[in-house]
This record gives sequence, C-alpha cells and structure tokens, in this order.
Amino acid sequence: MNPPDARQRIDLWLWHARVVRTRSAAAALVRGGHVRVDGRKVDAAGHGIRAGQVLTVALEHHVRLLRIVGFSERRKDATAASELFEEITDE
Repeated sequence: MNPPDARQRIDLWLWHARVVRTRSAAAALVRGGHVRVDGRKVDAAGHGIRAGQVLTVALEHHVRLLRIVGFSERRKDATAASELFEEITDE
C-alpha cells in the first residue's frame, strides 16, 4: 500500500498503468495537452499526481476517465496495472 501523501510523475504513472505503450508516448500525450488532472489541463510530464485524483485522458479514438488508486515501482502485467486505477468512463 502507498502512503497517503505518495506522489508519482504523471508520465510514469500512465506508463505503469498501461494507458500507453511507452513512457515517451505518455510524456508526449501530457505535453500535447491531452491529459487533465481533476479537470485542469497539465502539460508537464513531471507533474506529480496523488491517489484519489481523477485523470481525463484523450486518446486517439476515445476519452478515458481514471481515478488513481495506487502506484507501482515498476511496469507490470495488465492485471497488476488494472489495480492502479478505477475506470469511471461512461460507456
């Protein structure tokens, strides 16, 4: 479990959560203005995020709303990655 004040870089978290395939793609997504944290656009790949925050990620063909549940030290398999967030996208 992560401490309540834990933070992680947004590009690293997007990569660990398997939202994108590479960390550089995660950084480009953030720098391109396609990610919002709690409704506010972020453009720095090093922006720190905390558990409980909601990310809006505009991908090529759809938008995902993800509530951050936790962090990981490494990029793991898809099952472990799905434990890092709660999908709140209406479909």
